[in-house]
Amino acid sequence: MNKAAFFDRDGTINIDVNYLYRIDEFRFIEGIPEFIKSFNDRGYKVIVVTNQAGIARGYYSEEDMHKLHHYINGELAKIGAHIDAFYFCPHHPDVTGPCHCRKPEPGMIEQAIHDFDIDVRQSVLFGDKPWDIEAGEKCGITAQLIESAL
Repeated sequence: MNKAAFFDRDGTINIDVNYLYRIDEFRFIEGIPEFIKSFNDRGYKVIVVTNQAGIARGYYSEEDMHKLHHYINGELAKIGAHIDAFYFCPHHPDVTGPCHCRKPEPGMIEQAIHDFDIDVRQSVLFGDKPWDIEAGEKCGITAQLIESAL
């Protein structure tokens, strides 16, 4: 089994701008690339789990989001770091109705656990919102709230 470090994206990895999809608006939170690398170096799978309601609302496409994720991994590669997988929820209850993948529901995390054979007892989740923490805890993962000064 593998151990994993799960990360929310907006407000945890990058400075939160509403409905981020443009590369020119992306900025890492200070120290996060090195923090991610520390998990890579210790053999953790690094997995992003992110609600992306902007897709449901029509603000941007899945392709736009995938381009941004590719860019993020390219920037991390410059310091020898990487994200193993990005899981995303493209839904919003006001537009698409309820789903099992939108945090605080645990669907994205459960899928990653299955896909990567994750041992939840050796894993951790970082997020900036209470629903991030709740989703991790529903899966038995130790979750830590990260408060961004930005």
